[in-house]
Amino acid sequence: MTLHTTGFAAALDLSSIPTDLLIGGRWREGSTGKRIDVLDPSTGAVIAGVADAGEDDALDAVAAAYEAGPAWAATAPRKRSEILRRCFELMIEQREQLAALISLENGKSLTDARGEVTYAAEFFRWFSEEAVRLNGDISRAPSGANRIVVQHQPIGVAVLVTPWNFPAAMATRKIAPALAAGCTCVLKPATETPLTAYALAALYAEAGVPDGVVNVLTTDRAGPLVSAMLHDRRVRKLSFTGSTEVGRKLLREAADTIVSCSMELGGNAPFIVFDDADLDAAIEGAMIAKMRNGGEACTAANRFYVQRGIIDAFSERLAARMGALKVGPGYEEGVECGPLINRGAVDRNAALVTDAVSRGATVLTGGQVIERDGFYFPPTVISHVGPDARMRNEEIFGPIAAITAFDTEDEVVTAANDTEYGLIAYVYTRDLARGLRVSERIEAGMIGLNRGLASDPAAPFGGVKQSGLGREGAHHGILEFCETKYIAVEW
Repeated sequence: MTLHTTGFAAALDLSSIPTDLLIGGRWREGSTGKRIDVLDPSTGAVIAGVADAGEDDALDAVAAAYEAGPAWAATAPRKRSEILRRCFELMIEQREQLAALISLENGKSLTDARGEVTYAAEFFRWFSEEAVRLNGDISRAPSGANRIVVQHQPIGVAVLVTPWNFPAAMATRKIAPALAAGCTCVLKPATETPLTAYALAALYAEAGVPDGVVNVLTTDRAGPLVSAMLHDRRVRKLSFTGSTEVGRKLLREAADTIVSCSMELGGNAPFIVFDDADLDAAIEGAMIAKMRNGGEACTAANRFYVQRGIIDAFSERLAARMGALKVGPGYEEGVECGPLINRGAVDRNAALVTDAVSRGATVLTGGQVIERDGFYFPPTVISHVGPDARMRNEEIFGPIAAITAFDTEDEVVTAANDTEYGLIAYVYTRDLARGLRVSERIEAGMIGLNRGLASDPAAPFGGVKQSGLGREGAHHGILEFCETKYIAVEW
């Protein structure tokens, strides 16, 4: 096919990146005969077209994964481990090319993209080590009648659905534990950022992943396609990262065949700063928690609660830092905040600001759409955001920091928990006892205590309430792709 490239895309040699479906180790066109345009959000230009899968393609991918399953499950854990380790090594070797590709199709700054590649690769290193440590246990029944033998076996074919905001990391966070456990999979990446998924699929094959173990599909009809796979009895696992709204729909679909589900859904993260906090550290943490990936992250700080005694100082300093960020095409060196993913995201962020201002909030920096080619919205700080503002109750997914004052510990904990979400929260205080006490009271799966970044492949990532089910990373991540088998035996 012909790739429509900008100068930057041409420098990346996009022609070397697969753009067809990967099914059973073979690259092929989609059965619909259509192509899906991939845009550069920094300019709005079309940079590539990828295959559009139909439901027949999806079921072919499930069949390929199912056929490859027994041999992969029977592969020695050490062999699987070495293949995963090679995936890690190749990603690190190709970090600059992968980062440039992510920046091109996603818009994030090169600094963020490089960080994502490193983070994404670490899942292969971590789970290469977990692959050889998937231990069961043996105990004696309390009655003394028999032994209890417990094993962890691969659950089977896994369908993996990933979003556009971290096109490498959201895929490897699922693929690595699935393969470590002995599962095969079908990956459906977001159509906004499919090139990274296909580039990585080629890398997996180079690392020695057998044909059919990882299959990749792109489609502009995600709902029917995923539904078809979930209603195929050969599929036993769904791992989804995306919005809570879509997660609810997929859970309903999965119920028909009782498919095991892992869900990493939306967030509405509170960032709490007590008046005894190290203000320098809190500002640095706020910049990381808010502006990583330009705010387009489920872990992004959404609601800033600052104790009244320091709210003015915090707001002024955060506005100064946010307002000084260099905005532009993510792949230009020195850019600190790239574009949002598409025009709809820009319009939504602008609407959130308009709503907050109409309810009495004050814009300290940013707030106005940047008129230029591409999809840009400036880093924005808004103070005096009331409890009825949309941005207090919805996931922002953009570079907007909404600040509200609080007085007491009980007040801020109540406010932090007043949401259907519970993914992550951030707490800043010099009082360790208070920090731990508040961390235990907040309804979230993860807490950054005096830290603006909590994600780590060695730590269990996931939320409570309507932010998700299950955990990714750590030893917990591989268990999500296992069935626990109990054998009663006498000897």
